[in-house]
Amino acid sequence: MRIKEKIIENILKLCASITIFTTIGIIAVLLFESISFFKNVSIFEFLTDTQWTPLFSEKHFGILALVSGTFLTAAIAIAVALPIGLTIAIYLNMYAPKSFRKILKPFLEILAAIPTVVYGFFALTIVTPFLQSIYPDLETFNSLSAGIVMGIMIIPFISSLSEDALYAVPKALKEASFGMGATKFQTAFKVMIPAASSGIIVSIILAISRAIGETMIVAIAAGQQAQFTLDPTIPVQTITSYIVQVSSGDAPQGSLEYKTIFAAGLTLFLFTFILNSISFWIKKKYQEKYE
Repeated sequence: MRIKEKIIENILKLCASITIFTTIGIIAVLLFESISFFKNVSIFEFLTDTQWTPLFSEKHFGILALVSGTFLTAAIAIAVALPIGLTIAIYLNMYAPKSFRKILKPFLEILAAIPTVVYGFFALTIVTPFLQSIYPDLETFNSLSAGIVMGIMIIPFISSLSEDALYAVPKALKEASFGMGATKFQTAFKVMIPAASSGIIVSIILAISRAIGETMIVAIAAGQQAQFTLDPTIPVQTITSYIVQVSSGDAPQGSLEYKTIFAAGLTLFLFTFILNSISFWIKKKYQEKYE
């Protein structure tokens, strides 16, 4: 029996080690190729230049143009997903009958299973023409429609995880609030949300990370023009869509232009790593607070 348990334990350790070694391998490749890139391009230029034209005859390597497009679409997505997702979570936890909650929650999570390329074409063929009917000057490729549809895509991340956080709040707190004469609305916003704030904040940060890492929606609907701008009505390019563009064969493998995808990938990795570390720190801090 002990031998079987030892074998199972070693298999589990191996599975856990695979994820660690995979992460280390990704970091090693990004660092190695990025170092080769930065031997030819100044880090100062990379971090401060507002033009990104490595595939043009006049080359500029300012990552800020891609960063601005990435964060602009992500900001629009969060502006859409946060109020809707949090409202859904509160409704499911405080107002919806249990039978309806069991039906609605799986349907919400189906949104996360829809291929992102479908969302991309939905943004380009449905959302953009609709927005153009309201704002005729809106260009065909723009960050606004891409951000809105991306927000719809990440609603399950916020609604499901936030509802789980609200559901984990001790029932005694809710019952005590009702016992004091509070309404459901007052209980939700003055008791439940503050008590579940750590889980809600973590869900928001994870949703932001998902939005920053999205590829197909922005590649299809936002365009491929790297511009340092905060204007949501014009085409932009994100870090992920640029990586897709170059990986598709727009630059010879091994060239300086090709190595830009590793520098861009390293930048994206750092952003998502920082956000995930913040969410882990918040979760750990609140766990220690309530233990």
